[in-house]
Amino acid sequence: MEQAIQSFDELTPKSRSRIRKLLQNETYSGALLLVAATAAMIIANSSWSDWYFSLSNTVIGIESIHLDLTVATWAADGLLAIFFFVAGMELKYELVSGSLSNRANAAVPIAAALGGMIVPAVIFFAINAGTPSANGWGIPMATDIAFALAVLGIAGRRLPIELRAFLLSLAVVDDLGAIIVIAIFYSSAIVSSYLLASASCIVIFAIAQRKGIRSPILYLPLGIATWVLLHQSGVHATIAGVALGLVMRIKTKEGETESPLESALDKFHPWSAGLCVPVFAFFAAGISIVGISVAQTFTSPVSVGVMLGLVVGKPIGILGFAWLAARFTKAELSSSLFWGDVLAIGLLAGVGFTVSLLITKLAFVGDAELDSLARLSVLMASVIAAVLAVIALQIRKSVHLLQQN
Repeated sequence: MEQAIQSFDELTPKSRSRIRKLLQNETYSGALLLVAATAAMIIANSSWSDWYFSLSNTVIGIESIHLDLTVATWAADGLLAIFFFVAGMELKYELVSGSLSNRANAAVPIAAALGGMIVPAVIFFAINAGTPSANGWGIPMATDIAFALAVLGIAGRRLPIELRAFLLSLAVVDDLGAIIVIAIFYSSAIVSSYLLASASCIVIFAIAQRKGIRSPILYLPLGIATWVLLHQSGVHATIAGVALGLVMRIKTKEGETESPLESALDKFHPWSAGLCVPVFAFFAAGISIVGISVAQTFTSPVSVGVMLGLVVGKPIGILGFAWLAARFTKAELSSSLFWGDVLAIGLLAGVGFTVSLLITKLAFVGDAELDSLARLSVLMASVIAAVLAVIALQIRKSVHLLQQN
């Protein structure tokens, strides 16, 4: 019988260093995200609420090209495009040089990510089938990598680095799944001419990368044109960021100390984590709870679907699909990890926040009540998931310390 392949047992020093650096960065960005979301909730339910909602709904942009968007929409469609640009580059890095480059090693976290998307979506749809809120089935599919890594960075100290690699790989695949869901199911009527024009810009961008051109004078206009054309096409504009991130060149040429992808990650990640995502959170998390009863929050189908999907569906899907992958393929967990560790990661993945709020916005356009209930449920579920994950991580830390003694 061939020896099973243990995921992440052979992490390179470079990969370990990158994971530690990412965790450190995400700890700070997760804190900023929490501050922004908390501030938004407080302001939206205070005497400043009129100012907050007036600012959110202020229209800025050029009407003639359909870019007269509200400030909140600019935050979701514009700033999050930078977040997804970083996500696209991280995905490519993991697929080419990172923990997902070996398909056998990646089998368990990929299966876990798929389970963490499928099971919550099924739970939500089963509860909401036949109701106006059924379109929100994509909301509990997403994991917020910034929040999740921040919690792990704080509560998971002294746990094996392989556990963090597992979460990073799972979150990267989860981001890809969310991107596909947004592109296919939450985009409006497609205008093929704009879509083809946007694709042409991406092709030019990719060719320039292969040719070794590094001047921002070329890439900045191309990036903006890709975003504008994709916005006009009916596909959600954030997909432009992902597409451009995926075509960034990761291999170095003669005379280069680092690839364009690695250089761009270093430049854009701080802006994404420190500005783009917190600003989006500030405008997305501001929910007025006036008129929303406690009973509605815990009994409406959309609320129950979101909370059960994130808090229960995520850990069940992640643990169950990871176990199936280990049971029926040659891959298995790292020798330093246990199934209890995977359960803890599953609970942590229930922190949905950023992408869940984005999908909420897309799913319930024009329905203020469902939108507010779903956003409030995402926030509540994320808090519950984070608390349960911290408890689970503390337990796992004790188990690992006992194993070492």
